[in-house]
Amino acid sequence: MNKPSPPNLKDASREDLEIMHEAGQQILECYRVLQKSSDNIVGEILRGNEPFVELDHYPPGDIYDPASHSQYYYHAHREGEHGHFHTFLREDGMEAAWQPIEQSRMDYMDERGDTICHLIAISMDPAGYPLSLFTTNRWVTAENWYSGEDTIAMLDHFEVDLVPPSWPVNIWLSAMLRLFRPQIIDLVGERDKAIERWRADHPDEDVFEDRGLEITSEMAISVEDQINTLKKSLELKRMSGLQRGA
Repeated sequence: MNKPSPPNLKDASREDLEIMHEAGQQILECYRVLQKSSDNIVGEILRGNEPFVELDHYPPGDIYDPASHSQYYYHAHREGEHGHFHTFLREDGMEAAWQPIEQSRMDYMDERGDTICHLIAISMDPAGYPLSLFTTNRWVTAENWYSGEDTIAMLDHFEVDLVPPSWPVNIWLSAMLRLFRPQIIDLVGERDKAIERWRADHPDEDVFEDRGLEITSEMAISVEDQINTLKKSLELKRMSGLQRGA
């Protein structure tokens, strides 16, 4: 995988930059607290759930915040990583205007009483730190497919404000979607382009259920690089403001 690329912050407002920077500080604080007891994000999510079995969800039953209707789980099935988080927003946390696009209907959609949108997946290394962000095809997470525009709008609604299974993990995960919002927006856009390319190349297949298409976009990330880039952008905004005031 390529090295992390700096985010495009050219059009970001000072408020946007400050929200992202604050999220970065929350992530660093989670690392600081966990490191004091030689713990990490992955270790926290697996605590008390050994052995770690491929494809099983951790913690069992997933984590769901009934206030925000955000949901996530951790599992493993890919080479080159320890595992990854999948993040979702459920229907009760969505605005009425956000509706699934026209698509095929599968049994897994009828096995639940609402719709669900996958937001982003976060790949983790064995030391408990993030490696990359990626998006997936519909069949991978048994979701309902929402447009890129609606999926991006949902990002601001994701928050896991709970103590179990780990308060630091919940804070970290919520902050990751804010810190890397520009990259997630780009990845969702690439996701939709990948779907359209696959549909054009495989006109006789249901693109959303085609097992030949699993990962629809992926990007390496670095928390430290992201925070450093944000600091520089905030300083440029500050200097620009001073110059305009002169």
